[in-house]
Amino acid sequence: MFASVSKLTRFAILTAVAVQVLIPRARSAQQSDREERIAELSERYEKSEHRVAMRDGTTLYMAVYVPRDRTEEHPILLKRTPYSCRPYGAEQMSLMIGPSRTLEDDTFIFVCQDVRGRYMSEGEFDNMRPHVPGELPIDESSDTWDTVEWLVNNVPGNNGKVGMWGISYPGFYAAAALPEAHPALVASSPQAPISDFYFDDFHHHGAYTLAYWFITPVFGYQQDSLNTGNWFSFPARSSRDGYKFYMDLGPLKNSDSYYGEDNFFWTDLVEHPNYDEFWQERSILPHLTGVDHAVLTVGGWYDAEDLFGPLNIYRKLERENPGIAYNGLVMGPWGHGDWARSRSPHVIGDIDYGGDISGWYQREVEAPFFRYWLKGEGSPPEFEALTFDTGRKEWRSFPAWPPAEATSRTLHLRDGELLSWDPPESGEAEFTTYVSDPNEPVPYTEDVRFVFTPRRYMNEDQRFAERRPDVIEFQTELLEEDLTLAGDILARLMVSTTGTDADWVVKLIDVYPDSLQNGENTPDGVVLGGYQQMVRSEIFRGRFRDSYEVPKPFEPGRVTKVEFPLQDVLHTFKAGHRLMVQIQSTWFPLFDRNPQTFVPNIFKADEADFVAADHRVWHSPDSGSTLEVRVAPAAAGRLVEGDYRSE
Repeated sequence: MFASVSKLTRFAILTAVAVQVLIPRARSAQQSDREERIAELSERYEKSEHRVAMRDGTTLYMAVYVPRDRTEEHPILLKRTPYSCRPYGAEQMSLMIGPSRTLEDDTFIFVCQDVRGRYMSEGEFDNMRPHVPGELPIDESSDTWDTVEWLVNNVPGNNGKVGMWGISYPGFYAAAALPEAHPALVASSPQAPISDFYFDDFHHHGAYTLAYWFITPVFGYQQDSLNTGNWFSFPARSSRDGYKFYMDLGPLKNSDSYYGEDNFFWTDLVEHPNYDEFWQERSILPHLTGVDHAVLTVGGWYDAEDLFGPLNIYRKLERENPGIAYNGLVMGPWGHGDWARSRSPHVIGDIDYGGDISGWYQREVEAPFFRYWLKGEGSPPEFEALTFDTGRKEWRSFPAWPPAEATSRTLHLRDGELLSWDPPESGEAEFTTYVSDPNEPVPYTEDVRFVFTPRRYMNEDQRFAERRPDVIEFQTELLEEDLTLAGDILARLMVSTTGTDADWVVKLIDVYPDSLQNGENTPDGVVLGGYQQMVRSEIFRGRFRDSYEVPKPFEPGRVTKVEFPLQDVLHTFKAGHRLMVQIQSTWFPLFDRNPQTFVPNIFKADEADFVAADHRVWHSPDSGSTLEVRVAPAAAGRLVEGDYRSE
């Protein structure tokens, strides 16, 4: 059969045949595993469906999974979601009914609820529905109160205790239930929770998260009837290269050809570019007071979607609720929701962090939390803050976050691309300059792809950016001993520009030694020697330097302070490594382009508004640019042993 074809062609044919054989087998195995798991859950749980009236008469759908073992009463674990409680039908068992298999293999009553205006629930959907204290009008707290009241009075065999959990948007619903909570709600775990749409997900310090443009339909269309499937669709892509697609799109005003006035969320984004009352009233943070039950907030250090939420919800609960039963924080080496998925080795991007870290968390942290507060089994958590050191690759626990023993220190940007604990001296060059052109923006990743929830970039090698002339860098000398940063980071830049507006991106980077060898689980094609691993990064829209509510242009050539926080870290820079700071003004297409010409509303900017500008970052003795960090001693906290490490 192969006599007349080349060796290369023969190889191609054989490969194609192998793929055709192996892929169906893999799919068949996966299907078999799914069917087996569903059969196991069906044997142990009985599903029922209910439509429950809220205080305004609107009925919300719930799927209730009750253990068939009725020898004892069981607590309830509730998730509220805008993403559907599929599959629908009392005989249709979901593949996943709880936070983890560990908890599913225990005995809880699991409940999933479609929130207002989504799928099989009546009403109108409202993104981040504002919290309004009192019985009326309705909000997510009141809907949760009514739901819990119905559950404890109508679900057979419950013990009168309810817990809540949810990841991402469902994490917001868990947080939104904390104010004025039902007395039966005794344990909540907001996980990767949205807390404020102006700083989570769709904005970062005023910059619009362009990568999320593609998913605007998910949140922007009201359903006109109850649905078991999606009533929205995504726009057609003209390219699989996200960078090319969004450059071809041009100014944001060109989105009108994709999203019209019927997409209410896009209209909200366009008409509210500043942090006005519309966004302020949708933040749950001001309302997190009077909370007295146990809360475990969970997040990932590499969560590109919701890193702001968990850290700030924990802080607010800690600051405003002295009577809280327990306020815990878990921050691990995870992307968005990774703690709900077990895998070993645990590789994020190119970096190997250990063994089955997610499985360890599910067994040793999440399940004991709910068992103690809902069943009275075991003991309360020994930690308040359980955080993963992403440099040492180990869990450490602390009585509070940030650690009390971490002290504030200042890193100074210096002449000669130097990053130093010592301030600049007279005689050094006073600034570093670069040209920022929004028509040739710096890519946020080296990968060529189209994604709507970018993740890999959070710890990606930054050597590709370092080579750009519109990215400047500053780095320390080789570290002589380990250096641990634990807590928040504050960028204080002194800048000037020839334009009237500008964005500022600051990236904190761990530079590996050139001699470092690849590990056993390092992906093919990656060279860890000299690797520039991003540890933390953030963007700030300069027009908001004095107020997020009232933007202000830059005065060309005038030295101006721009100050903004990066999110927290727990990272040890090892001896022989360097700290690097990179600064740039475009980060595309993760975030939209600043025209660098001040316009009242960037969503309505014209093509002609996008102009190149000379930017200066000042590092003179009188106008110094710095990073404020928290440095922890090597012995800070308590090392948490476990089987999460690589073998």
